[in-house]
Amino acid sequence: MIIFDPPLVEGRLVRRYKRFLADVRIGRDTVVAHCPNPGSMRSCADEGGRVWLQRKPATKLGWSWELAEIGGPGGALVSVNTARGNQLVATALAAGAIAELRGYDTITREVAAGDSRLDFHLARGPRNRDRAWVEVKTATMDGGAGTAAFPDAVTARGTRHLDELRALRRRGFRAVLLFVVARSGVTRVRPADEIDPTYGAALRRAAASGVELLAYTAELSLTGLRLGRPVAVAL
Repeated sequence: MIIFDPPLVEGRLVRRYKRFLADVRIGRDTVVAHCPNPGSMRSCADEGGRVWLQRKPATKLGWSWELAEIGGPGGALVSVNTARGNQLVATALAAGAIAELRGYDTITREVAAGDSRLDFHLARGPRNRDRAWVEVKTATMDGGAGTAAFPDAVTARGTRHLDELRALRRRGFRAVLLFVVARSGVTRVRPADEIDPTYGAALRRAAASGVELLAYTAELSLTGLRLGRPVAVAL
């Protein structure tokens, strides 16, 4: 589990702008917070909606946006900090909490693969001959009917990662794309063909080539987040 330390502070989103900035009203004051999300944030940035920030006194802005509540009280809770997905997978791999990826002796982060870098390299066995590469993607966009969709913006980089995973699989290695669904109330994840049909086609090619597609929810609360249950990837 990742614990929010210091605890989160509630506010109201005024606006998100320039990709990485957000004005948030806390009480009678308005602060500028870092928005740690490079995507469009479609369906997870309701102006006037409740959000939660973390105080970061050592940073330039002093605040970082972590969570958003979409659709009013009782609506979906979304982790807008996409870096949390990778952090959550790192802690889960170390704890053996992802059943499909247990039993590896070494876990290395940010490993070069072709012209890209993939999030994790796993190895075990004599001379670490049994190897796997894992790329993590955090899905936050509402895909309708209890579904999350990825990506929320065109991602040439994401397509390139899929091509690298396919190349590794052709060489006989295990290759895995792992979605972290960082939105509550979701039972599956799908490619957002309406946003980036090229990525959707690349995802289907990767699956047909033997790249494993996994998806887990992130259980979200104001205290922190933990890896939840596996959900289906709907192609």
